[in-house]
Parts: sequence; structure tokens; C-alpha cells
Amino acid sequence: MQNTLHNAGPWPAGLPKLLSFDVFGTLIDTNFGTYAAYRSILDDAGGREMELRPFWAYWQKRNIAHYGEPYRSYKEICRLALEETFAHFGLHGADGSLIERYFEAYARFQLYPDVPRALDALARHHRLAIVSNIDDDLLGVTPIGRQFDLVCTAERAHGYKPDGTLFRYLLDHAGVQREEILHSGQSQFTDMVGGKPLGLTIAWINRHGLELHPSVPRPDFVLPEVSSLVPLLYPGNYV
Repeated sequence: MQNTLHNAGPWPAGLPKLLSFDVFGTLIDTNFGTYAAYRSILDDAGGREMELRPFWAYWQKRNIAHYGEPYRSYKEICRLALEETFAHFGLHGADGSLIERYFEAYARFQLYPDVPRALDALARHHRLAIVSNIDDDLLGVTPIGRQFDLVCTAERAHGYKPDGTLFRYLLDHAGVQREEILHSGQSQFTDMVGGKPLGLTIAWINRHGLELHPSVPRPDFVLPEVSSLVPLLYPGNYV
């Protein structure tokens, strides 16, 4: 799928009032911080000879599977999903201590280079919100670098994307109409699957040029990075 505009936007004046953002993978580049943590966990669980990607992918799949269950904290979900991943690959590590290496990585995460200037520009004309499947303490140690007008976490909503609970929390606290919100996120299977059925306008931040899975509702916009929102909302005024 090309990084193109799918429509000209649903806003009569051409602008939404609230811009909400997924955090991890959208604003925050988690790759650098998590690779070493994942590799360390896998090695010390007896998987030193294993390729990392299948291990990581299965772990993420199990995380998402638990989002639709009765609420657990994100940390609890991560611990459970890791135990299931160990079992799936025949690894050890049942004492649960290895997961702490992943949680410690949050303080080392970094913003994508385009994000700070883009958010500064967008904040001049819009309220900004974050919508994240995360616990408040992990978000608190993440170097986001700014205050947001509205913070929506799984801990506050007692629920997650994509089952709709977290997005309904956004809608309940936004202070604007549903049609006046533009949500931007990188995950097909949480941001689009969770947001589109509720009638939210979604911009897919597709940094890696991925193809849209046929089961996923089409986003309203497909953009290569967060800074692309500025020319989208303000043609001719680039960051």
C-alpha cells in the first residue's frame, strides 16, 4: 500500500480539534531499546541459538490475545504472554524475573526524529492526546518529552485497544465530538481494528511501508511518519 491520502478529511473546516496518538511504535522508536532486552531474555531462557524475530512475534501475538480478556495490568499481561512464549518454544524462565529486563528498557526508548518538531507545530492549533496500551508507571519513565492535554492509558480505562475499551475512554474524555478527533497510530491490529468500528478517523503511520492485512478496516489516511500530519492539515506549511 502506498503512503497516500485516502480522502480529504471529514472536517467541514478541514481541521480536527483533537489529535490523538498511539505511543509505542508511533511516537517512540522501541527497536533500539527492546532488541537488547529481548535478546537477553531469549539467551538466558535457553534460546541462545534461536532467531529473535519468531520469538518476539509470538510474544506480541499473545499480548494482543490477552487485551480482550478481563482487565489485567499491562505488566501482568507481558508476564503471562512471556510465560506462554517460553512454553511454546520449549524454553525455561518460569520464575518471571526475566520480564523485568523488558520493563527496564522503557527508560532507554527514544522519540522518532520527526516527532518533537511535528508535535510542537501541531500543538499550536490542536489539543493533543495519547492513547496507549500501557500502565501509568511505564509511561511515566518513557522519555516522551512533553505534556499532553489528555492521557488515555489502559490502566486508566481498565481496558485496551483493540476491543474498544480504551478508545471509548478517549471518546468519553475528549471534550469534542467523535468527528472532531483524528487518531494516528502504527498498529493495524490495535489502532485500526479498535478505532474504525467506533467511527474514529484514523491515520495509519506506516513507517515501514507495510501492506494492509485484508482483515483490517481501511484507514482514512496512510502517512510515512508523524510529521506528515502537518502538510496534511496545513497544506503548504511544512514542519
